[in-house]
Amino acid sequence: MKAVVFDRFGEPSEVLGVREVPDPTPGPGEVLVRMIASPINPSDLLVTRGLYGKLPTLPATPGFEGVGIVEKAGPGVLGRFVVGKRVVAINDRGGNWAEKAVINARQARPVPDDLPDEQVASFFVNPATVVALVRHVLRVPRGAWLAQSAAGSSLGRMIIKLGKADGFKTINVVRRAAAVAELKALGGDAVIASENGPIVDQIRAIVGNDGVRYALDPVGGDVGTAMFDSLAADGRLVVYGTLSGEPIRIDSRRMIAGKRVVEGFWLGHWAKTRSIPQMLLLFREITQLIRAGVLATEPGEAFPLDRIQDAARAAEVVGRRGKVLLNIGAH
Repeated sequence: MKAVVFDRFGEPSEVLGVREVPDPTPGPGEVLVRMIASPINPSDLLVTRGLYGKLPTLPATPGFEGVGIVEKAGPGVLGRFVVGKRVVAINDRGGNWAEKAVINARQARPVPDDLPDEQVASFFVNPATVVALVRHVLRVPRGAWLAQSAAGSSLGRMIIKLGKADGFKTINVVRRAAAVAELKALGGDAVIASENGPIVDQIRAIVGNDGVRYALDPVGGDVGTAMFDSLAADGRLVVYGTLSGEPIRIDSRRMIAGKRVVEGFWLGHWAKTRSIPQMLLLFREITQLIRAGVLATEPGEAFPLDRIQDAARAAEVVGRRGKVLLNIGAH
């Protein structure tokens, strides 16, 4: 079969290539999935660069999520129930950028027929992160302000829409002033650009000098530091990414003078703390929100596996709209 493979860490457009590799075989508690499509997420590219929190043994194939048909189950009971079904293929080890992938049977979730392949392919990483962060971790109440950086990303746009659905207000931080009008039109209650002045001053001008109680940051560095400095005395900042590659600088005096909390979030770790019934309820929740258009993924350009280098470059274009997708096989 064909698979995207890299045998050294580096720039995705340089180290990723397509090779013929042996078909994988599912072991106990695993299933073999014939892949239909898989998105290119920032986490996939961080793995390729060797910058992710958990790295594979090389050579390796990227791809944490996607959609496919379960062709075969290894020994065990659970996998038998999904053979022949179209599933969300969650692969916490990576490996979905291939014609076939082996995943844990618990991570093969059947999906309703009315959801199109491009939505199912991106069903988990962004939508589940949004629901987990907002509804389960922070539990943002109606009427409250939630500040988020990198608001122009696919995930950030979902949070704006969820705010409208759930009744909380969003302060959306972007880099470029040119993106402000677009996010306001999408439903952002307040949109600020870091190039227009200090983030802290702009946030406090909206919520007052006490600061904001709920904040999210996937950037780190100066932006993440500003998000922390914008917190109210009892505020919480959840960090779920390190796009800048730089650490957040925390003033210990601000930690002491109040109850400010900074915590990390990793979807894979969080999901493992949930029981099977809890995950089934989460998937039902996401399905309803996708149908309602709240967590629908905006489709971007699609590429075949053989054009993986072009796909990787397209996924990192500044200001790009839509999720770049690898079209791997027919439904």
